[in-house]
Amino acid sequence: MTPMNQSSDESISQSLTIRNAEPSDAALIVRFIRALAEYEREPDAAVVTEADILRDGFGPNPKFHVLIAEWGREPAAFAFYFFVYSTWEGRPGLFLEDLFVIPELRRHGVGRALMQRLAQIALANNCYGMGWHVLDWNEPAIRSYEAIGATFADDWRIMRLKGDALHRLAEEKQSAAVSK
Repeated sequence: MTPMNQSSDESISQSLTIRNAEPSDAALIVRFIRALAEYEREPDAAVVTEADILRDGFGPNPKFHVLIAEWGREPAAFAFYFFVYSTWEGRPGLFLEDLFVIPELRRHGVGRALMQRLAQIALANNCYGMGWHVLDWNEPAIRSYEAIGATFADDWRIMRLKGDALHRLAEEKQSAAVSK
């Protein structure tokens, strides 16, 4: 994708733009999410709809934010993030839920440019840092993240409660006196 007579850095600055997503990007965001699910070998797991994106990302109280990277005015990648709060740090952190670059543009600096913009957003919001998950088999992503200085939090494991187990817990009768 890099023109033959330009260096990679020069080409990136001339061809890549990063912008905040708008409501009109809802379908594009869903396509990126589904493409990521396909890449991560779980295509049926992404059940998000445009209505979900519009409701939760562009209403009066957005639950997330999205950056869209465009290469030559064509969608190239996205970064889907939100803010968390650290009780120990006493300030927010930025959590990167998803980052996806279309296959043809990988290794062109698009993902790194998105990570740099996210770092700028984190600093502008007084964040203690950034966090994200990466699948243990995704060696290209791991190498890219390590190249920017990211490290694994080996002493922590991810826990999830969802589906039937979430409903069971929520509906469980309390054994102790608990006020609502």
